[in-house]
Amino acid sequence: MLADKDRIFTNLYGMHDRTLAGAKKRGHWDGTADLIALGRDKIVEIMKASGLRGRGGAGFPTGLKWSFMPKESDGRPAYLVVNADESEPGTCKDREIMRHDPHTLIEGCLIASFAMGANASYIYIRGEYIREREALQAAIDEAYDAGLLGPNAAGSGWDFDLYLAHGAGAYICGEETALLESLEGKKGMPRMKPPFPAGAGLYGCPTTVNNVESIAVVPTILRRGAEWFASFGRQNNAGTKIFAVSGHVNKPCVVEEAMSISFEELIDTHCGGIRGGWDNLKAVIPGGSSVPCVRGENMRDALMDFDYLRGELGSGLGTAAVIVMDKDTDIIKAIWRLAKFYKHESCGQCTPCREGAGWMMRVMERLVRGEAEVEEIDMLFDVTKQVEGHTICALGDAAAWPIQGLIRNFRDEIEDRIKAQKTGRASAVAAE
Repeated sequence: MLADKDRIFTNLYGMHDRTLAGAKKRGHWDGTADLIALGRDKIVEIMKASGLRGRGGAGFPTGLKWSFMPKESDGRPAYLVVNADESEPGTCKDREIMRHDPHTLIEGCLIASFAMGANASYIYIRGEYIREREALQAAIDEAYDAGLLGPNAAGSGWDFDLYLAHGAGAYICGEETALLESLEGKKGMPRMKPPFPAGAGLYGCPTTVNNVESIAVVPTILRRGAEWFASFGRQNNAGTKIFAVSGHVNKPCVVEEAMSISFEELIDTHCGGIRGGWDNLKAVIPGGSSVPCVRGENMRDALMDFDYLRGELGSGLGTAAVIVMDKDTDIIKAIWRLAKFYKHESCGQCTPCREGAGWMMRVMERLVRGEAEVEEIDMLFDVTKQVEGHTICALGDAAAWPIQGLIRNFRDEIEDRIKAQKTGRASAVAAE
């Protein structure tokens, strides 16, 4: 279990003062100019050594991502864009940072932008996050008033401006290139890659897009050292991580824990156990709605990190939004609900996703009622494979994976429902 002294987010629950004065008391904005004085190369080196992997879902090494930015400017400005479009069903970690600990993010933006040679950064916040935007904007205004942002930011000699851009509530804008399109005032639709954002991103300039949590942990890593951060979790899965646990646990919560904590310890320590006890656990979606579900019995000993969940269980850590389902859950209906969400949020640019998401949702609808043939289960799986990997962005994969997880893990339940419906119909006919 993570000790309180090792927590990066010391005000995750809003128990303390979230203003600049409160943040400074908790150790933020302490010697920021000295951290920037380390120089660009040194900061990127420390981030690589810390083992931090992106906290937005993909888990790409953060220091490596930063190193793709051009070392020398060709005359174009560079940008850091922070992805605060937290729209993945089940995910609610970044909003707590922005509501209660906004200065961790703001200081992180300054340092990370300096490391990439960017004099400006944009935070793109989800359309539905009204109060979060207000809290974050108030914190940005405070930082400007105190000289921590603007010309010679925090006395570092680096000029830096931070802007907050409010989305309009489209899930697709959480995809980095669709986010950039939206930020430019266009329709939020993913771009083809290459060119990658580090070569031509926002306004055609070198850009890095990072998740809120990935940026907010940066100042603490630099203060405490890469070795400290790397001491948590397993090899290649380092650091602390915010987990958002919802569903059928006794106390749903958002908590910062060490990576690679076991699922059982996470639930028993912070959530008061599974509703109705461990024998009542049916399934878990370990990383937000786009990763495949896992059967409850396989999840108990699972390590909550990128490599274990992907390698051992065929799922993923994603955003670490843990959705717990007990045996009262209609799992087929739950996955249909996700299929409906992805169908609704598809931008319609790629045919496999535009057509496939709706098709998969309609078949799922019939499976919920049991009004299908057993052969259609394989056909549905086949269609998910035709959607997966054949679209510009990962929304096609996100629509396909929950259904694949359902068929792999709960096929017997789908078949039983179809058979029950058929025999039910047959007996009803006989009764007439």
